[in-house]
Amino acid sequence: MLQIWGRKTSSNVQALMWCIGELSLDYQRYDIGHKYGGNDTPAFLSMNPNGTVPVLKDNDGPALWETGAILRYLASRYGDATFWPRDLNARTQVDMWAEWSKMNVALSFTAPIFWRVVRTAPKDQDKQAIAGAVHRLTSIFAIAEKQLSSRPYLAGEYFTLADIQFGHLLYRYFDIDITRPKLPVLQDYYRRLSRRPAYKEHVMVPYDELRVK
Repeated sequence: MLQIWGRKTSSNVQALMWCIGELSLDYQRYDIGHKYGGNDTPAFLSMNPNGTVPVLKDNDGPALWETGAILRYLASRYGDATFWPRDLNARTQVDMWAEWSKMNVALSFTAPIFWRVVRTAPKDQDKQAIAGAVHRLTSIFAIAEKQLSSRPYLAGEYFTLADIQFGHLLYRYFDIDITRPKLPVLQDYYRRLSRRPAYKEHVMVPYDELRVK
């Protein structure tokens, strides 16, 4: 059985849990981090010296950290040939879009937008900075809008690991109180993701505990 350390309101934990749900794997998750604490204890730091979540153990295997590495591990061990292709070129296409999502979308949304809107008190919010960050993110989303206009999923015809890395942020993007441009293809893609049972369970999670008032 998989063991996961990390609170369910962590976006990185949500990506991992969504993947676990899609692969129908048995797991036990422990709330660690933020208001739960526990990520600065000797026991936790012995698994991950960075003190970050998630951390995963697969049966008696070693502790794994860094979300992207964990996701590739699960995809390689448990995913089928559509989720994580066996052909090197096809798999690299999936990995390319997954890495693009992590390095472009996540970094352009989480701290510049989500933290400024949700994890900053309204009186301290910089509306101009938020609007500028949304504008920059929109230029990145335009790449996804074009990519998804000719295929149902980010890397092609099938739901893959790339959709996990990209799609897990869209719930918060479409839920928070910001002015969003019209991106009809992206909105349709999000609607389709939101109908997936594992997405509903692990990603569409209330984040009130993160909100600063």
